[in-house]
Amino acid sequence: MELRHLRYFVAVAEAGSLTVAARELHTSQPSLSRQIRDLEDEVGTQLLTRSARGIELTPAGQAFLEHARSALSQVESAAEAARRVAHPAKPCFAMGFLTGHELTWMPEALRILRNELPNIDVMISSQYSPLLANGLLKGTLDAAFLRKEQGVPGLAFRLLVKEPLVVVLSADHHLAALKAISPRDLAGETFVTVSNTAPVLRLVIDDFLKRSGVSIVPAHEADHLSMGMSLIASTRGVGLLPAYAKNFLPASVTSRPLKGETPTVDLVLGYKKSNRSPVLKLLLSRLDELVARASKS
Repeated sequence: MELRHLRYFVAVAEAGSLTVAARELHTSQPSLSRQIRDLEDEVGTQLLTRSARGIELTPAGQAFLEHARSALSQVESAAEAARRVAHPAKPCFAMGFLTGHELTWMPEALRILRNELPNIDVMISSQYSPLLANGLLKGTLDAAFLRKEQGVPGLAFRLLVKEPLVVVLSADHHLAALKAISPRDLAGETFVTVSNTAPVLRLVIDDFLKRSGVSIVPAHEADHLSMGMSLIASTRGVGLLPAYAKNFLPASVTSRPLKGETPTVDLVLGYKKSNRSPVLKLLLSRLDELVARASKS
């Protein structure tokens, strides 16, 4: 008895027709009939009968069908186990980036991991910082370049860089004539701030304005960078954003440094404390090199 006999028998039993089964098996009906007869000779009893309704199983055929399916399933499981041993699946390392920061940090992170890349599958995602923190907690991300989110005790953070805030404004705004802008200059202007999709950055901006003693009520809140640029350009407003935003300014929007003590917002590498990934361990061991490389890019 050969495996093909079992496959042919199961195909005929499930199709209920020699003609249909032969077509599915890409063989001729006479050849298929012969294979079934050979199987019945080997088993020593009739397994199938012909009727007006097609092919039907005998009681012996019903009993044989269950075992034939089980045998084929076991063979496939054995083959799959052998394939897994011969070609083991690559482990996956998932990295997340605060939207806009992948431009600087992703190439350098991949360079750090380049010797490991043939042995792993790397997955990349770009999200708001709170969503990245949630991904780390759930285990869908191994490492993320994000803000130091609050209320996530299961995470650890390593400082990468303190990003200074800059004033972002429309290119034809009267304040654009200045080389640097003080908080007092922002009073009375249409102020565009970030929404709670960036709670850490929003806290830094609000705290800076409060400490500056300038009374500013935001006129608009932007959920993401491109929305902020559009609001600033269309309302001829002003806003405060981390310096990395300068890489994405359209022609209608420009930036100026702040006068005096410049506020900063931390960019950190976050990871789950319980994560024992050797790839994460490698990345953490070379953070100084990563920061040095990124600062030159």
